[in-house]
Amino acid sequence: PLILWNKRRSKTNSIPGAANHFIYQIRYSRKVQAYKFMAYTTGMTLASRSILPICSRTFLSPLRLTSLLVFNEISSSTFFRRVQVPHLFSTSTTPLFSYVKCSVQSTSTPQTENQAVSRPNVVDILEERGLLESITSENLRSACSDPKVAPLRVYCGFDPTAESLHLGNLLGIIVLSWFQRCGHQAVGLIGGATGRVGDPSGKSLERPELDADTLDKNIAGIKKIIIKILGSNPSPGSSYMILNNYDWWKDMTMLDFLKKVGRFARVGTMMAKESVKKRLESEQGMSYTEFTYQLLQAYDFLHLFKNEGINVQIGGSDQWGNITAGTDLIRKILQTEEGAYGLTFPLLLKNDGTKFGKSEDGAIWLSPSMLSPYKFYQYFFSVPDVDVIRFLKTLTFLSLDEIKILGDQMSKPGYVPNTAQIKLAEEVTRFVHGEEGLKEAIKATEALRPGAETKLDWNLIERISEDIPSCSLPIDRVLGLSIVDLSVSAGLFESKSAARRMLKQGGFYMNNERVDDENRRVEEEDIVEGKGLVLSAGKKNKVVVRIS
Repeated sequence: PLILWNKRRSKTNSIPGAANHFIYQIRYSRKVQAYKFMAYTTGMTLASRSILPICSRTFLSPLRLTSLLVFNEISSSTFFRRVQVPHLFSTSTTPLFSYVKCSVQSTSTPQTENQAVSRPNVVDILEERGLLESITSENLRSACSDPKVAPLRVYCGFDPTAESLHLGNLLGIIVLSWFQRCGHQAVGLIGGATGRVGDPSGKSLERPELDADTLDKNIAGIKKIIIKILGSNPSPGSSYMILNNYDWWKDMTMLDFLKKVGRFARVGTMMAKESVKKRLESEQGMSYTEFTYQLLQAYDFLHLFKNEGINVQIGGSDQWGNITAGTDLIRKILQTEEGAYGLTFPLLLKNDGTKFGKSEDGAIWLSPSMLSPYKFYQYFFSVPDVDVIRFLKTLTFLSLDEIKILGDQMSKPGYVPNTAQIKLAEEVTRFVHGEEGLKEAIKATEALRPGAETKLDWNLIERISEDIPSCSLPIDRVLGLSIVDLSVSAGLFESKSAARRMLKQGGFYMNNERVDDENRRVEEEDIVEGKGLVLSAGKKNKVVVRIS
């Protein structure tokens, strides 16, 4: 149907052949100098692709959707679903009328008053998999699966402190993805504003200040990662959006902040937060800038709840104080006890209590430009047996039954070592880097496996050389040099005696071929494509020798 709209009025349109109604509305926002498209539905599923470009009779340019619209079926007698897509188009002129063309996607079975779409209970799922630490209200548990309640809009914040997210951030993305898979909308909030301040939670020192160019670069890198992961969610109808809190903080003055937020904040409550108490007790103390961080994050939740209909904030257990500051602010300003929820998940720890996500070389980055899929894969392949089943539950989407079978097999005779680790490495690498990244990682792993029959090529060595130690030696020094001497010069072993010891144990390799003669010397055919070679001590320790 073609619907004519006055900018000051809305109209209810009956859908032919359907018992339900939609209300569409276009409103002009003077604040952002743009039009906003509103849609209210009592039942049917509105297909996002059916919203076609619109224009006025005069001077409006075509609409450009900024996010997916997915309207789930709900009871026509109990709920109106409101979705707002801001900034569909901008214009300096305010036309009186606009045309909207929409088509409606009906369900296979006509919906009745008592029929509604049921959803898996995502809170129960998270709890079963060890991904639930705390929730602000048990009402969240019932709301997430109640067919009479609209799907939740759930956000997790990521401050742009680096050009890539790291393994510590991955749990937040996984929890968002679980909400997606259970029929809710995931929202990634990039802290373009809060990143300029720095979250003191879990930190012993104040974060270094980042310049504007670095922040912009970091924001672009993080946005790319979130789009790649959440955008490839296989669940039908799953949707996501990405926001930047700098968009609403950039025009906020100090007086505005004190009026809108400061007067609702109690200093005693702020100082009672665990993140604040720990820093105040430390020798370094805490700056006023860091002290106000919880208010910035609290206002983010208020803004998103009020303007975007986002009603759940998630974060690690160290974010509990910041999250509850947001729900408290919503309660005080909007005078509502329900509707805004917080959920935290446990931090990723090894069995010995140390943080999982760090290697000897630093953080495990999610960006392939900062850590290759091969090295990423290897990190999970090296997880000890005592941790692997727990990480399969928290870091993958495998069924709990399948994980239990793997766990049972590990304690039985005939179990092939590292079977569970291979499954973990494959699932997490696929989730972060996609099928192509996984293929690259498996190919490199097989080619660099000591004793592998796969012939090494220099392109493969070049791709993984940034992730393993390497050195450069002139060809006249390498040719004719004993393997033992070369391994010490390249830094693979600290001494010749250590090299000979590994050789006698059968763990010394050159280009994946076992070296069993300590007098063997490097020949021209040992150098891959005339550019270099790979030395290995056991399965894990390798070094690339570049020939100059």
